[in-house]
Amino acid sequence: MEEMAESSGAKPRDEIWAKLVSSDSRYSDVEIRSDEIVICSEISSTSSDKHSWCKIVRNSDLCSATIKNKRSNTILVDGAKLCNEDTVVIKDGSEIVPGPDGEGFVNYRFNIMSSPETCQRQLKICIDVEHAKCSICLNLWHDVVTVAPCLHNFCNGCLSEWLRRSEQRRSAVLCPQCRAVVQFVGKNHFLRAIADDMVKADSSLRRADEDIALLDSYSSIRSNLVLRSGNNRRKRALTSTPPNDHSDDGSDLRCPQCVTEVAGFRCNHSTDHLQCQACGGMMPSRTDLGIPQHCSGCDRPFCGAYWHTLGVARSGSYPICSQDTLKPISEHTISRIPLIAHEKNLHEHIITENCIRQMGRTLQDVISEWIVNLDNRLIDRTRLTLNNAEMITARTIVCCDCYEKLVSFLLYWFRISCPRNYYSEAALARQDCWYGYACRTQHHSEDHARKRNHVCRPTRGNAS
Repeated sequence: MEEMAESSGAKPRDEIWAKLVSSDSRYSDVEIRSDEIVICSEISSTSSDKHSWCKIVRNSDLCSATIKNKRSNTILVDGAKLCNEDTVVIKDGSEIVPGPDGEGFVNYRFNIMSSPETCQRQLKICIDVEHAKCSICLNLWHDVVTVAPCLHNFCNGCLSEWLRRSEQRRSAVLCPQCRAVVQFVGKNHFLRAIADDMVKADSSLRRADEDIALLDSYSSIRSNLVLRSGNNRRKRALTSTPPNDHSDDGSDLRCPQCVTEVAGFRCNHSTDHLQCQACGGMMPSRTDLGIPQHCSGCDRPFCGAYWHTLGVARSGSYPICSQDTLKPISEHTISRIPLIAHEKNLHEHIITENCIRQMGRTLQDVISEWIVNLDNRLIDRTRLTLNNAEMITARTIVCCDCYEKLVSFLLYWFRISCPRNYYSEAALARQDCWYGYACRTQHHSEDHARKRNHVCRPTRGNAS
């Protein structure tokens, strides 16, 4: 018994934006023209009756879609089981089987076709591959980092090893390409995106999986590192100058462990430091303790958890921020809706507050419940603007800013799922804005922000 598919959608367009490509050449591909479409199936050996087995909705990024299982049985999407009425994001190349196993069903591959809309969103540039290679490994950049002041670029893993060897020799960190003294190093997300696009355009540039795994195991640079200058290192190696003096370039790299030993560690002449993004204080960059120094949501460094774990208290000599600046999601608390929620639309804030009040609950109660939903993977994470969004759990360590981003994301889904009886008549009377959460008019037109519902998915235009 084999199952084939065909599409059934309203208001089809002229262009085909995606296809379900059949693995069996006897069956034709399913062309998808509508932004929202139901895929029907036919059991060829028993009946010509058709029934729907999935629904596909084009996402606002134009590069992905959301599939909902319409069958009573499970279907397989990229090898994972999708139960009835469950949804998951699919991308170009996703494999879909309209049944609980591969046998007896025609397998499909989801392919996104190029379109004028997509092309308009992309800036085409030309770049010589030789100008996008790491001068250490001589391959295309992987997880690019940039050093300053010379601004040369390297693989994260390659430069991390270079830094480790320089520290072992207690020598100046020199740029591997031009030999200038390196003062700062940080991740370059813009060039990383370009390198990723180059690999997609030319698969021959892709490294072997084992090479990438090895590079990632070497990588230690997660945010901007402030490095001791080479001249300062050499001076301190030859003189008795105390380690808490000012460096020759005028920057003050002092931290409590530069002055005294704490928990068996004291900064030496080659210790690299991180600058806290909350208080501006310095702390040694350490990967040997397992103490969090970076936010998992944005990769920025914060010193609160580090100094609290070591028992170092704030004083007038050294800025140290509260331990609350960096902690697991489950330990954060919130009493007010973040300003960034609902795209900073204060009218939507008031509606959300009223819904929570009508339920007899607090904001913290609602967020705690939706964090559980997040942990149980009941939420589409496409719009969650945190690093490694698919890996976020209640135990993930984040800063206060990233926690507010998460709360804003969860409040969107709270509102989407909130029963209508908790809304006021005025809120229910509003029509959805065509551009939904991506509407720009709501930011400069008070009347439009008040009259239209913007906690919804865009149905017209780009969601960029």
